[in-house]
Amino acid sequence: MWIRGFSFWIKGCTLLALISVISALKPELGSTRVVFQTNYGDIEFGFFPTVAPKTVDHIFKLVRLGGYNTNHFFRVDKGFVAQVADVMGGRSAPMNEEQKREAKKTVVGEFSEVKHVRGILSMGRYDDPDSASSSFSILLGDAPHLDGKYAIFGRVTKGDETLTKLEQLPTRKEGIFVMVY
Repeated sequence: MWIRGFSFWIKGCTLLALISVISALKPELGSTRVVFQTNYGDIEFGFFPTVAPKTVDHIFKLVRLGGYNTNHFFRVDKGFVAQVADVMGGRSAPMNEEQKREAKKTVVGEFSEVKHVRGILSMGRYDDPDSASSSFSILLGDAPHLDGKYAIFGRVTKGDETLTKLEQLPTRKEGIFVMVY
């Protein structure tokens, strides 16, 4: 009797551990959505506030302030990433002081077990793991070499056809980067 109960307890613990791993790999989206309007169609984003709360708050603040208005994708590497330019250097419109203050802030690296797969939103950064500011990438394919090294904060919820159109844009090679003309 004791062995049967112990076996049941072990199976229950194993099931809970498996559920925990699965939920870490497929986190729940929060209710807020943001739509980026491009010349090729709209892209709707959902966010993972339980995975990267500071990053999500920072991005939300930049969006509310209009920081991404008139910004652009400066890098599109087919099957890898479409990268949104840093707010400070990527906008074609001038910034007000509040936008500048927020855009200059960096966010602590909130690395997780979530995988870098197509549609994931992942912060750009320099070598310093705590140097992410406002540039981010939309994954256009699976990139396991980025897992645990870049903060994932959301995913595309609508607009995959727009990502496919972005992948067709003419590009040029600049060192290791594939840049949009």
